[in-house]
Amino acid sequence: MFKALSPLLRGRKTKPREALREVRVHDRVLPLVIAEHGRSTRLTLRIEPGGRALKVTVPPGVPSSEIDRFIERQQGWLLTRLARYPVGASIVDGGQISLRGVDHVIRATGKVRGRTSSMVENGQAFLDVGGAPEHLSRRIRDFLKKEARQDLTEAVVRHAGTLKKRPGKITIKDTRSRWGSCTSDGNLAFSWRIVMAPPHVIDYLAAHEVAHLAEMNHGPRFWSTCRALCAETDAARAWLKRHGTLLHAVDFGT
Repeated sequence: MFKALSPLLRGRKTKPREALREVRVHDRVLPLVIAEHGRSTRLTLRIEPGGRALKVTVPPGVPSSEIDRFIERQQGWLLTRLARYPVGASIVDGGQISLRGVDHVIRATGKVRGRTSSMVENGQAFLDVGGAPEHLSRRIRDFLKKEARQDLTEAVVRHAGTLKKRPGKITIKDTRSRWGSCTSDGNLAFSWRIVMAPPHVIDYLAAHEVAHLAEMNHGPRFWSTCRALCAETDAARAWLKRHGTLLHAVDFGT
């Protein structure tokens, strides 16, 4: 079932060891991270955000054959869960990409120095992308990062002003485990993929992290602050829970 690729991590003894393999689930071939953890007492399996990888955590010394059998027993569960994620959610000319919750048809203009820009024609939103065809995904990714930084920075400044707080550095990343974070010294980090979500969701994410400048926890006072900054907090949280993983499923390549 597995095709070994390469070891990922041979770190200190206090850290779990990880290896990367491939596993086939029906018509999909997915990376499988095998994490050996000293405190694990049983095998556990999870689907990574976006449905583009799997991770199994195992006790030390579990043989590959046992992992094979465990994955085989989970095939039905995996098929059901992976059906939520579109196959081949990649960037192509004529395909679609969401920007601020609006589906845009991707148009490769073929212009060597053409800029990436959004526009509406006859009620249809388009994302025009210049440059060579092989750079289509990268250009769209760079455009989304730029738009995300613009939207999030504006929202952070606005919300921080309401709280009379001064945020630190704002970093835009492609994180999988969380949409945003706030350090103890006030530095904020966000996933640029949030710019594919509707505006109220983007605003909520900024409000959430800014609220941590006042409350470094998720207690009642934190949520009260968050809702005071963003009235649509509950609706935005529900949207992310329902649709957020699909934003991670979009494959922009490397």
